[in-house]
Amino acid sequence: MNLMKTLLTAAALAAMLGGSAYAKTLVYCSEASPANFDPGTTTGGNDFDASSRTIYSRLVEFKHGGTEVEPGLAESWDISADGLTYTFHLRAGVKFQSTDYFKPTRDLNADDVIFSFMRQQDDKSPWFTYLPNLSYDYYVGMDMPKYTKSWEKVDDLTVKLTLTEPNAPMLANLGMDFASIMSKEYADQLAASGNLADLASKPIGTGPFQFLDYQLDSTIRYAAFPDFYRGKEKIDSLIFSITPDATTRMQKVIAGECDVMPYPNPADVPALKANADLVVLQQAGLNIGYMSYNTTQAPFDKAEVRHALNMAIDRDALIKALFQEAGAEPAQNLIPPTMWSWNSAVNFDAYDPEAAKKILADNGVTSIELWASDRVRPYNPNFARAAELIQADWSKVGVTATITTEEWTKYREDGKKKDRPGAFQIGWTGDNGDPDNFFATLFSCSAIGVSNYSSWCNESFENDIQKAKTTSDMAERTKLYEDAQVVFAAEAPAFLLAHSQVYAVTSKKVVGYQMDPLGIHRFDGVDKTE
Repeated sequence: MNLMKTLLTAAALAAMLGGSAYAKTLVYCSEASPANFDPGTTTGGNDFDASSRTIYSRLVEFKHGGTEVEPGLAESWDISADGLTYTFHLRAGVKFQSTDYFKPTRDLNADDVIFSFMRQQDDKSPWFTYLPNLSYDYYVGMDMPKYTKSWEKVDDLTVKLTLTEPNAPMLANLGMDFASIMSKEYADQLAASGNLADLASKPIGTGPFQFLDYQLDSTIRYAAFPDFYRGKEKIDSLIFSITPDATTRMQKVIAGECDVMPYPNPADVPALKANADLVVLQQAGLNIGYMSYNTTQAPFDKAEVRHALNMAIDRDALIKALFQEAGAEPAQNLIPPTMWSWNSAVNFDAYDPEAAKKILADNGVTSIELWASDRVRPYNPNFARAAELIQADWSKVGVTATITTEEWTKYREDGKKKDRPGAFQIGWTGDNGDPDNFFATLFSCSAIGVSNYSSWCNESFENDIQKAKTTSDMAERTKLYEDAQVVFAAEAPAFLLAHSQVYAVTSKKVVGYQMDPLGIHRFDGVDKTE
């Protein structure tokens, strides 16, 4: 998108809103196209940026720039002494967005809340399978079916969640993207017309921006929602300019064609910092880059083989080549050292190619399939380059790696398959600041086929992380997660790469944009000087 088109879009928006000719437009150079606009059905940060953090709201929200929960659509809540019942008191007068395809006749109420969650749990609901190959990965990965006994409507503005057993991270879980609240009235309209799939392509929410249109793999347009319950945003028009290539994103932000860009090439960070017209934001990522081995397939079902594959990789050289001056910390555990319960006594496999070569030869390991995506992620700025370097290291110990590269959305879908061969590069940015969001979401037994790309189910690890959910005693939870890290290190279901520094670049005209430890890009509260 060039600057002239941006100005024309802003003028058109001003005319549409009947407002000032000086309508403010902010352009965000997104790194990837969204799979769709239903955050319950997606798992990518780029999906959530385009849907849950723009169009939708949740019962509780995370404060800007942190992991602390604050009131959202629920202005308050009560938790029973036994930790089994959460009663949410909804705000009165919260409006749903009105478009040419839906005109709401009522405000948000308890029916919308119950619909938003039960559509992900009730396998008899038409919404459970309303899209081809649909799976509610986050809902399942967070064990919501196991812990949810019922959602009940007390009255229009009161809704009660009853759990099957206490769950310490539950409140934080409800601030996550899958917990975005949708309009049941809109869903009923779509069901009556037989157009259920429109829920994912023509979204309606209560969030700060309402959806206008999407040009596939090119542009998403939003307008500030004038009836947003926290007040209309200062930005009138928000545009996502989808720009997968990091070099092109950099060129656009320098030229003024976009106002915010994420994930610059590590090599470009010094030049961006030297540009007086730009602001480079930086923070330690609440993330992990890793590579899952399919532990259900021989010989990768043996821990000694997985350890040997890890030992054959020169991890320090790999990190230096990938992250360059941008910086990343070698990962000793699945969770980053900034997160509570990180176990300082655990160390990742040391580089030892000679020992690795013997173990792999003894186990007859001569080949492996190695997966790489075509996208840049904060925890891995270059999947293809990483694959090439790992391939070279494995070749030195007698293992031939065949690299398979796929587009990001297809890559994640194929990676979930239980029969997927070999080693799969992936990563994670925490959603809620709780260790459970790493351990359970990525490596629990229930996450196999969802977000457990190793298909690893270990009884000791599972017992630790499940017990940790049921107590609110922080010392006990910490000890259980520390034990889980010991088990993980011994079993090595994955090669742990690094916890990266994360960067975002903005024009100096942008005011109020904050980086987020949860890896999301939010534009509520952002302004732009003209």
